[in-house]
Amino acid sequence: MTASHEHLAYILRLADNALILGQRNSEWCGHGPALEEDIALTNISLDLIGTARLLYSHAAEIENALTGGRLSEDIYAYFRSEVEFRNYTLVELPNFGPLAGTAQSEKDYAVTIVRSFFYSALMVCLWPVLEKSSDSKLAAIASKSIKEARYHLDHSREWLVRFGDGTDESERRAQAAIEYLFPYTLEFFTNDDVEASVAASNLGPRTSDVENQWRAIVDEAAREARLLIPEPVKYVTTGKLGEHSEHMGYLLAEMQSLAREHPGSTW
Repeated sequence: MTASHEHLAYILRLADNALILGQRNSEWCGHGPALEEDIALTNISLDLIGTARLLYSHAAEIENALTGGRLSEDIYAYFRSEVEFRNYTLVELPNFGPLAGTAQSEKDYAVTIVRSFFYSALMVCLWPVLEKSSDSKLAAIASKSIKEARYHLDHSREWLVRFGDGTDESERRAQAAIEYLFPYTLEFFTNDDVEASVAASNLGPRTSDVENQWRAIVDEAAREARLLIPEPVKYVTTGKLGEHSEHMGYLLAEMQSLAREHPGSTW
């Protein structure tokens, strides 16, 4: 397998999505709505960050082969700037949503759950295809990650149904979260040169190839939860192109500050 810049970019997209969502979910550690949920969401965060580490290590091997450098997973996570990250805008959004009064509002668990549901539904569709990748290391990472993604989907789907079929307040919050977050999912399925190159090399699919499968999972869960999926909008977010929301800089400042304050330190 010959390494290419498109190959590297694709691996980094996968890694950045997992890392940034893991960082967002970790904000609930010690603040979950119930002890069991506190532990569950913390474990999901660890799963995502673990996947990111595997992908970043693989990306370092690819980039070092291309450039002769000595990159590592820590360099990718802690010493890249905002514009160098290629994650979906969806995963960087804060845990409060449309019902928040100010930026200092309490976190909304419905927003966290709906986002986890949309993202894990995507990865449950994507990882099995990546198990057949011509990149054997990516295929091995996919084989490990699909098991975790299925658990993440089961967890978020169960809560989505519980919210939608629960109290008037839980239904209101879940519906508001869906209406807020669903437009950001359009970014999943926009094609570009990176995905075209990856598909041509049998490294992975165009994400649009799994859109119908993803939508079927979403629609089935929404019906069971008695929640409505809104009509698509025209605007498509551009996080995977390095153009992020105003929230990304704050997230990176918190995540990267310790490593940047003590570069080269070991623990």
